Amino acid sequence: MRKFVAAVIGLLLAGPAAAAYAADTVPTHGLAMYGQPKYPAGFSHFDYVNANAPKGGEVRLEALGTFDSLNPYIVKGQPAGPAAMPFETLLVPSADEPFSEYGLIAETVEVPDDRSWVVFNLRKEARFHDGSPITADDVLFSFDILKSKGAPFFRAYYASVVKAEKLADRKVRFVFAKGENRELPLIVGQMPILSKKYWQNRAFDETTLEPPLGSGPYRVESFEPGRYIVMKRVENYWGKDLPVNKGLYNFDRIRTDYYRDSTVALEAFKAGEYDIRPENESKKWATGYDFPAVTEGQVKLRQFSNQRPTGMQGYAYNIRRPLFQDPRVRRALAYAFDFEWTNKNLFYGQYVRTKSYFSNSDLASSGLPSAEERKLLDPLKDEIPPEVFTAEYEPPEVKGTDGLRNNLRIAAGLLKEAGWVVKDGKLVNGKTGQPFTFEILLDQPVWERISLPFAQNLQRLGIQANVRTVDTAQYKNRVDSFDFDMIVDVWGESLSPGNEQREFWGSAAADMQGSRNVVGIKSKAVDDLIETVVAAPDRPSLVTRVHALDRVLLGGYYVIPHWHISYDRVAYWDKFGMPETVPQQGYQMMAWWVDPTKAGKVPAPKKAEKR
Repeated sequence: MRKFVAAVIGLLLAGPAAAAYAADTVPTHGLAMYGQPKYPAGFSHFDYVNANAPKGGEVRLEALGTFDSLNPYIVKGQPAGPAAMPFETLLVPSADEPFSEYGLIAETVEVPDDRSWVVFNLRKEARFHDGSPITADDVLFSFDILKSKGAPFFRAYYASVVKAEKLADRKVRFVFAKGENRELPLIVGQMPILSKKYWQNRAFDETTLEPPLGSGPYRVESFEPGRYIVMKRVENYWGKDLPVNKGLYNFDRIRTDYYRDSTVALEAFKAGEYDIRPENESKKWATGYDFPAVTEGQVKLRQFSNQRPTGMQGYAYNIRRPLFQDPRVRRALAYAFDFEWTNKNLFYGQYVRTKSYFSNSDLASSGLPSAEERKLLDPLKDEIPPEVFTAEYEPPEVKGTDGLRNNLRIAAGLLKEAGWVVKDGKLVNGKTGQPFTFEILLDQPVWERISLPFAQNLQRLGIQANVRTVDTAQYKNRVDSFDFDMIVDVWGESLSPGNEQREFWGSAAADMQGSRNVVGIKSKAVDDLIETVVAAPDRPSLVTRVHALDRVLLGGYYVIPHWHISYDRVAYWDKFGMPETVPQQGYQMMAWWVDPTKAGKVPAPKKAEKR
C-alpha cells in the first residue's frame, strides 16, 4: 500500500512540482557535511588514486568463519564478506575528507539551505547488470524495502525521513522531519539501490544463494558456501569512467577464501594461498612473519598511518541482565582487567589503552567538561553520574607490583556497596544468595588468551566467569537476539558521527533484534545528547556535542575499554602497485593494482592447509 501511494504522489508531482524544486535550488556534484566539498565540479579523480592504474589480474583475500547468504542487508543468515560489492549508492564518499560525498548513481543533488529535503537527479546512463536503467522507482523501492524488511540499522538510520516521492523518471525527493539534521542528505545518499523488478517476486528478508542483481563494478562469478567466493569485474560497467571511480576497481577478479580461524589463515598466507593480510593480532605481527618470503622480500610488511577515530572495542556488558544493571558492578569488573600485563606479555607493547569512544581524533573528550559542554550536560545532571562533571574518565591502570591487588581491593569495595558479599570463597548476592556467575561469549579462539587471564582475576574476587567460544553462525544468532552476558564488541566511528549513534546507543534500538545497541542502553540523557549531535550546525559544535556524549557513555561503564593503534598493519605478497598518497581514512586496497612484472616473480602457492 505504501509503495502504491508513493507512486501516485510521484505522478501528481512529476510536472510543475519538479520544476519548482529545481527553481529553488542549484544542482551540485557533491555535498559536504559542513562547508564545501574538497573536490570541485568537473574534478577528474580523487587525489589518492592512480588514474592510469592498469586493469587486470587477480587478488586473493581471506575471511574467517563461513557464509550462507548473498544478501548483506538483512538480519537472517551470514552474508559473504564481498556480498555488498555488486551494489551501488546514490552518492559515494571520498577517503580524504571527514564527510563529503559525490555523485555516483545520482549525477547531481539539490538541497535547500536548511537541508529539510534532498533531491537526487539520477544519471541516464546508470544501469543494472542486466542492462535495465536505474530509475526513481528503484530508489523508492530500495528505501521502502530496506526500512520494512532490512536490518534494524536501516530503520534507525532513516528514522527522520518522513516522505519519499518520485518527481520524474530519474528524479526523486526525500523530505525530512523538522529539526536540524544536516547529515540526512548524505545518509540517504549512502542507500544501496536495489532493482525493483528483480526483487518484487522474491523474498527480500530471506537468505539467498542466488546472486542478486546489482549495478556496481563487480558481480558474483562463482562461489561455494562457506569456502570461497569470486567477484569478477564487469567489463561493460556503466560507471567505469566517472571521476569517483577513476583509478579504482583495478582487479579483474577478487577471490575470498574462508578459513576456520586466524591461525590457519596465517599459515595459508605463508603458503601463498592468498595475497593480502590485514593483521589485527599484535602477537602475529610481532612473531608470526618470520619466514623466508619476508626475509627474501617477496612478502612486504607495512604500517599505513591513518587519522580515523578508533571507535570503541571492549568487553561489552548486556545490561538487560539483572547482574549488570548496577553501574557499580560494571565499574568494579573493569578493575580486574589488567591491560598493562596484557599489552606487555601478549601484545608486545604495541597498543595504547582506549580512553574514549572516539580515540585518535579531535572528537575524543579529555580533561573536565568545557563551558560549552556544561551547557549540554547541566540540564541532564539528575540523569548522569556526578563524576562526569568532576573527573576525567580513566580506565583502571595496574601500577607496580601490587597494582592488581590494589585494583581488586577497589573492585571488592564497589561490589560490597552494590550488595555482593563473599561466602566460602564465592561472591554472592547479599539478599538472594545468588552466586556471581556469567559467561564471556567469543567467536574466535584468539580472544581466549586475553579473556582467560581476565577470568582468573575475576575469580580472585569470587566471580565465576566462564569463557566460551562458539562458531560464527551461533555467535551471530545469540548476539542478534541479545542472548549473552558479555561479549567482545567493536563500534566503528567516523570523523562525522551522527544518525548511526541512535542505533549504537539509542533507547529505541535497545529492544530491536539485530540492532547495534547490544549493551541495551536506555538512557534519556544519552538519547538527548545523540539528538544534539545529529543537529550540530557546524564542525565546532559537533566536536563539543560529541565530547559530551562521549563523557556520558564513558560514565555509564557500559564496556571495559580495550586498546587501539593509529595505523593499519598489512602484510602482502609483492605483486602490487599502489598510489603514494595514503588518505586520512587509511590505505585504500581498491586503489591497488596487479603489477605484471612483480606478479611474475611471486612463487606459486604451496600445498594448502586444511580449512
